[in-house]
Amino acid sequence: MTTEEFSPVILDEASIDTLVSSFEHISHSDSQDNSFWYARELMSLLGYSKWENFQNVIEKAKQACVKSGHETNHHFPDVRKMVVLGSGSEREIEDIALSRYASYLIAQNGDPRKKSIAFAQTYFAIQTRRQEILDQETNELSPLSEDERRLMLRDEIKEHNKSLASAAKSAGVVTPFEYSVFQTHGYQGLYGGLNVPGIRRKKGLNKNKSILDFMGSTELAANLFRATQTEEKLRRDGVKGKTAANRVHKEVGAKVRQTIADIGGTMPENLPVAEDIKKVARRTKRNLSDK
Repeated sequence: MTTEEFSPVILDEASIDTLVSSFEHISHSDSQDNSFWYARELMSLLGYSKWENFQNVIEKAKQACVKSGHETNHHFPDVRKMVVLGSGSEREIEDIALSRYASYLIAQNGDPRKKSIAFAQTYFAIQTRRQEILDQETNELSPLSEDERRLMLRDEIKEHNKSLASAAKSAGVVTPFEYSVFQTHGYQGLYGGLNVPGIRRKKGLNKNKSILDFMGSTELAANLFRATQTEEKLRRDGVKGKTAANRVHKEVGAKVRQTIADIGGTMPENLPVAEDIKKVARRTKRNLSDK
């Protein structure tokens, strides 16, 4: 193993607030106010000391970008900039202007043993999702209401759960019972050990009710993040075996929970119960028909 793999990361012992500030401090904005990061600046923050090693991570991220159907030129444009040398003179160097999505892909393909990489994976995933929601609200010219957020997120979870089930099946989770156990592990990770019946009891829900139908937008977003990140990790790491798949789902759920704790959020089991999403859907449909 090379010394690069275990190079010290100055920010490892810093607080989450400091880490967040560090990522945002080195961000830049283009003419349209879109955030981007210079690869050479992000490299140091992610614990890499050699540009050649970091370029290998960037190449993997570019391949993931292509597989996702995106243009690398839009997210990884090459740039040249002037830097000041120790002597005071300037020299032009090559760099890459990384979009938020590109930075997220780099974090996903970085060395997971680096604590800064583990943090960046969560940071950029959450920030990317926030930007997607913001962009959607901007395109619609008006902010989404809580009902609209819930309906949108609930529909997304339905679709992503299908993809998650497919990824779990490929890993070896075959029968309905095995998938139920797999899902339980994810909820236990996110809800501090509570399974679905435990969540229902905590929130005072009828045993025949779907807990997802009574979640507000914040809780739905946390569960959507859990589902999407679990699916991606199962496929990316080529996880095999139902035991390994269960462990991954629980670990991802726990990491999402830890992130909520780190930023001072409310634990999902303590969030208030929302109105039945089916009633919200019916009311929204009536309001649209009355217009």
